[in-house]
Amino acid sequence: MMLIKRIFQQMNNSLKRRCIFLLLIVIGSISAPSQNRILRFENKELELKNVTASVVVVNGQSVLKVERDLNLLPFDTSRLESTVDEPTYVKLKDINFQNGSIEVKMLSQIQKPSPFAQAQGFIGVAFRISPNDTAFESIYLRPRVGRSDNQMFRNHTVQYYSYPHFKFQTLRKLAPELYETSAPVSLDEWITFRIEVKNQKADLFINNAKYSTLIVSPLIGSTKNGSIALWVDIGTIGYFKDIKISN
Repeated sequence: MMLIKRIFQQMNNSLKRRCIFLLLIVIGSISAPSQNRILRFENKELELKNVTASVVVVNGQSVLKVERDLNLLPFDTSRLESTVDEPTYVKLKDINFQNGSIEVKMLSQIQKPSPFAQAQGFIGVAFRISPNDTAFESIYLRPRVGRSDNQMFRNHTVQYYSYPHFKFQTLRKLAPELYETSAPVSLDEWITFRIEVKNQKADLFINNAKYSTLIVSPLIGSTKNGSIALWVDIGTIGYFKDIKISN
């Protein structure tokens, strides 16, 4: 430290100013990511977790655009189980949700080019998120196969998982078909997505249908309450609007 101080004292004023300027740039580049990880949308404060997000205008309406950030959380096709179904979302701050309703309109597209050939437009909601993002429940859609001519593909349109121990591949092995189902949805269309949660049961309703599309009973995660987030995964451009939460 003394050596650095002595060198600095021997510099002329011009060189000192340059060093200070470069130091400020370095400090700014270190602090910028944390400052840019918060944004506001629909009078709500959102925290970005392993995603990029911005408010954009679509058909004259402000919507939230979200994509997984592969720089923050890399994806590996050879390690699918460990690199998908992760905390890749924008999380609503100051929310402690246990029971009630979560509703949002969502639209998904496939990135071009896509980093994953089997990308399905993965988009959904995470809830009861622990404060440190180490555990949560989630239900999401694969809209690309929602109207497939192959019934087996259709049956994988809706997916429940519980992070971190019960991701989609694990659940398919433990209980085939129990945590997945079909839904008449597609890419590039707005979908009304509503989850009704009561204690250890969750019902998913699609496009204001009278009856639920998916029933999860019981929820198998470790969390009983926590935050709510808008979730996307690999190869997806997700758009969200009209967020409604009731306890």
